[in-house]
Amino acid sequence: MRKEIEIAGRKIGPGQPALLVAEMSANHNMDYNRALEIIHQAKEAGADAIKIQTYTADTITIDSDKPYFQITQGTLWDGTTLHKLYEKAYTPWEWQAGLKEEAGKAGLLFFSAPFDHTAVDFLEELGVCCYKVASFELNDIPLIRKIAKTGKPVLMATGVAYEKDIELAVQTCAEEGNDQVILLKCTSAYPAPLSAVNLKMIPAMAKAYDCLTGLSDHTMGYQAALGAAALGACVIEKHLTLSRKDGGADAAFSMEPAEFRQMCEGVRMVEQALGRETFELSEKQIREREHSRSLFVTKDIRAGEYFVPENMRSIRPGFGLHTKYFEEILGKRATRDLEKGTPMRFSYVEGMEGRKDERGLD
Repeated sequence: MRKEIEIAGRKIGPGQPALLVAEMSANHNMDYNRALEIIHQAKEAGADAIKIQTYTADTITIDSDKPYFQITQGTLWDGTTLHKLYEKAYTPWEWQAGLKEEAGKAGLLFFSAPFDHTAVDFLEELGVCCYKVASFELNDIPLIRKIAKTGKPVLMATGVAYEKDIELAVQTCAEEGNDQVILLKCTSAYPAPLSAVNLKMIPAMAKAYDCLTGLSDHTMGYQAALGAAALGACVIEKHLTLSRKDGGADAAFSMEPAEFRQMCEGVRMVEQALGRETFELSEKQIREREHSRSLFVTKDIRAGEYFVPENMRSIRPGFGLHTKYFEEILGKRATRDLEKGTPMRFSYVEGMEGRKDERGLD
C-alpha cells in the first residue's frame, strides 16, 4: 500500500493524523459573510481543511423540466429540478479567491470539487492544493483525466460507484502518472443511516487499490468518523453549517460547530489510543508487570525438603522465577532454609544452581 502523500506540505498516510475536512457545500446560503464565518468556525472546531464545490447550474446540468431532470429519488430535494437546485446551492466563483485567502489566514488547507473542465482551469489559476471528485462524477472519465493531469492529489468519493467505476477512475489517474489517489468511502444518502455506511470498506479499498483511503460521511452523528479513524482513515470529511435551523440545501445532514468540534476531538483521541504496532511494553507497563505472576515460597521450607504445590506456588507479584519453571522445580530439594514470601531462585533448587532466567535471575 502507498505509504504517504503530501498535500501542501502536510503528510497524509498511515501513522499520520487524519486530515479533518469541513465541507461547506451549500451551507453558505448565498451569503459571503456566512461563508467566511463557516471557515472561522471550522478552524475553531479543529478542522484541518475547508472544502467547497466549483460549478454553476449550467456547468453541471442543463435547464430542463423533462422527467430526466426532475429530482424524484426520495431525497431532501424532491420536487424540483437539478438546475433549480444548483442555482441555489452553488458557490459563486467570484467568492472563491477570497475564501481561499481567508482559509489560508486561518491556517486551513483549501480545496474544491470541480464539476467540469472550466472549473478545473479556474481552480488551477486559484492554486488549490488538491482536488475532490464527487461520487456522482466518479464515472466522468474525461473530468478525472483532466484533474489527474494537474499532478495534484485526488480525493475520490465512491458513494454511487460500482467496483468497475472505482477501478476505471484509479486506472485513469495512473495512466496520467498520478498515483496520489485517496478513495473515500461514502454513502450517498442524506442523511445516511449508520447501517448503510460499511466502514469495513475503508481498509478493503486500501488493499484492493493500493492507495490511501478515508471517509466522506453523511451520517448525523460522529460515530462513523470515530470508527473510520480506528480503521485507518487518512481523511475524514463532514458537512459543516453554522446552524441547521438556518436551513439551506445541505443543512439537514450537516454538523453544527459544537458537534464538529466533538467529532474532531474524538478522532484525535482514537488516534492516540491506536498507538503503533508493537509488542514492546511502555515504561509504565514494565513497572506494572511487577504485579504479574511468578513463583514464590508460600510456606516455610527447611533445607533438604522437597518443593511441592503446598510450599511453592505461582502467585502475585512478579519478583520470582517465571511460572514456566513450576513443574521442573516440583519434586526437587531446597538447598537452604526458605521463609514464606521468598521469591524463588534457581540457586534455592538442588541441581539447578548456576542457571539464570531471561531476566538474569539466578
